[in-house]
Amino acid sequence: MDNASAEIAAVAARMVVDDGLEWGAAKRRAVQQLGLGPRARLPDNGALEDAVREHIAIFCADTQPAELAALRRLALTWMERLQVFRPYLAGAVWHGTATRRSDIYLQLFCDDPKSAEIMLIDRGVRYEPSTVPGFRGDPVEALSLQAQCPALGETIGVHLLVHDLDELRGALKPDTRGRTPRGSLDAVRRLVAQEAAA
Repeated sequence: MDNASAEIAAVAARMVVDDGLEWGAAKRRAVQQLGLGPRARLPDNGALEDAVREHIAIFCADTQPAELAALRRLALTWMERLQVFRPYLAGAVWHGTATRRSDIYLQLFCDDPKSAEIMLIDRGVRYEPSTVPGFRGDPVEALSLQAQCPALGETIGVHLLVHDLDELRGALKPDTRGRTPRGSLDAVRRLVAQEAAA
């Protein structure tokens, strides 16, 4: 990684951790803040993740573990409520880089993509629908809601990305670093139990 990319990664990491920006937006804003042109070479997500972990280790080591544990407990609560839709936890809360500024991303795998939305309506849960790129770039429906996190005393964004059931097998392939890219309900339960025992 060249010096400019490393600098972009460091500035973007601060925005991700301190401001809760999404990675793509953080990279673009970092380029602007550094006064680099549109042809600036952006760091890949692996480099940005490394920079985020470094930023957390330097500036948030005393608070981040408890914040991450609280977000994982909240994610588990929603996964249990949505168990029928085969929920998987993804993003920073799964990978361990989340802070109190992070949102929770749950990927649902449904026989009928509208069934999750109908359940939210039936339970009186307010949400905002949108379309976002899925894990393969295809458009998927996202249902975004706000959930109170008592442990943090804050409202956290929870985003439900609704996929067809057929996509589940491909969703479990290891990422570029050989890690499981998303966690099942049982995997998240184990993480929460480990954190509670620590």
